[in-house]
Amino acid sequence: MFSPLLRVLGDLLIKVKFGESIEDLQTCRLLIKQDIPAGLFVDPYELASLRERNITEAVMVSENFDIEAPNYLSKESEVLIYARQDSQCIDCFQAFLPVHYRYHRPHSHDGETSIVVNHPDLLMFCDQEFPILKCWAHSKVAAPCALENEDICQWNKMKYKSVYKNVTLQVPVGLTIHTSLVCSVTLFVTILCSTLILVAVFKYGYFSL
Repeated sequence: MFSPLLRVLGDLLIKVKFGESIEDLQTCRLLIKQDIPAGLFVDPYELASLRERNITEAVMVSENFDIEAPNYLSKESEVLIYARQDSQCIDCFQAFLPVHYRYHRPHSHDGETSIVVNHPDLLMFCDQEFPILKCWAHSKVAAPCALENEDICQWNKMKYKSVYKNVTLQVPVGLTIHTSLVCSVTLFVTILCSTLILVAVFKYGYFSL
């Protein structure tokens, strides 16, 4: 069973609970392969900092990734998250991934746009064979065995049932009818601040010839 939750703060929380009681589940590892839509992004530098602090084990797969690009110039990206076993649930795994909004084009009428976060692929690798896992698996996927390991393992791509539908975010965007107002106010504030700075420089500044 799979349960995704995206908090307002921008943290993607994923919890996986097995419907069957499996002994020695500690010998298994769960890898979550999450596609990030173009309207969102994951900061690879933030991930590196979180890994150093042992908060999460996630790494970007996509190359040539620009975190500053707007939504309309971006593509989907991919993240691998090595889930950790939940200390409060013997047959549960959980994963954490911080995500951020990209800049979106303003709309003519609606002040919001929708972003859909699709369900991830769940990959599992166990040091020993479990018959029940063979029933849940439907293909093999090659992926790194561990975060800091270049060895490749053959992970089982698992079938699962999601508690919720795909996560949909409503992102506020600007309105095109406000373009003239925003430009005018921005220009006015820029001129005002520049004037005040120049006045302060000439009044209190020291010039030597």
